[in-house]
Amino acid sequence: MSSTPLRSSAHGKKLHRRFTAPIVFFTIAGLALAGCSSSGGGAPAANKGPGNAGKADGVVTIYGTIVDTESELLQKSWADWEKKNKITIKYEGSKEFETQISVRAQGGNAPDIAIFPQPGLLKDLASRNYIQPEPAAAAANVKKYWSKDWAGYASSDGTLYASPLMASVKGFIWYSPAKFKEWGVEVPKTYAELLTLTKTIQEKTGKAPWCAGFGSDAATGWPGTDWVEDLLLRQSGPETYDKWVTHKIPFTDPAVKKAFDSVGEILKNPAYVNAGLGDVKSINATPFGDIARVVGNGSCAMTHQASFFDGFIQDPKNGNATVGPDKQVWAFITPPTDASAGPA
Repeated sequence: MSSTPLRSSAHGKKLHRRFTAPIVFFTIAGLALAGCSSSGGGAPAANKGPGNAGKADGVVTIYGTIVDTESELLQKSWADWEKKNKITIKYEGSKEFETQISVRAQGGNAPDIAIFPQPGLLKDLASRNYIQPEPAAAAANVKKYWSKDWAGYASSDGTLYASPLMASVKGFIWYSPAKFKEWGVEVPKTYAELLTLTKTIQEKTGKAPWCAGFGSDAATGWPGTDWVEDLLLRQSGPETYDKWVTHKIPFTDPAVKKAFDSVGEILKNPAYVNAGLGDVKSINATPFGDIARVVGNGSCAMTHQASFFDGFIQDPKNGNATVGPDKQVWAFITPPTDASAGPA
């Protein structure tokens, strides 16, 4: 494992790998301002070119889900380019992005550019003609630096609507290396070993080993689906996972039910959660970012979260814990259910 959890970008190399671990993709797309609503309340007429995207006044508005410390870092990343090109970028981050982007597009108050965390949401707005197809120059860069698989997440019905921006790997389990050493336990190699580890820590400490928070405003619940995705992939494979996310099998499918039940072995067990925060019932009401504080201060032995979680752990408001193999907090990928399968 590298010294920092995986983050992917398109700086100088073409990315090809198809991951078997869930990934959150951020794509950046130009939106079209909606016209006046018709009596039928439908979508605006299809947009034919970039002329509808906004005024050429030297100001570009960007709207996305990235907030707090990561928002500050994002804005610093383009500050030099912004100054050199004499462009003013006004970024607005919102935890209500998933609902508000549709409202703003429908109401004619769309930003020039939006950063989408969900391919499905991007495709939904594209199907309603609220997003401009990628300009030729941007599309050429996507073709040059990203594989067809990656471009597919930014496309709808064969049309490219966005450029992949970055990705975070889901399925990391964050823990304290020092605590593991103190308890005499090691990083598990299989999911069965993870369950055994959980029981061992609980017996050694008399406390719940895990903490979890599903709270995320309009997007509340996604940390829970991440767990289910992890187990579905490991137990039933990527083909079954693909069928589930494309609605070809229902939530009542035995494979999906098995994944939910497996996650419940930890998240619904009052002896195993919710360390430093409450009981099982507290999970839904706990903001996912608040988990970083109890992991960083050692109140919680383990939590399941994506690679971007290192930013929350190192945030001063969460205690500014250090991240690394020999630091306060580190991570390992959720182990496979089949020992012969190797890492996910």
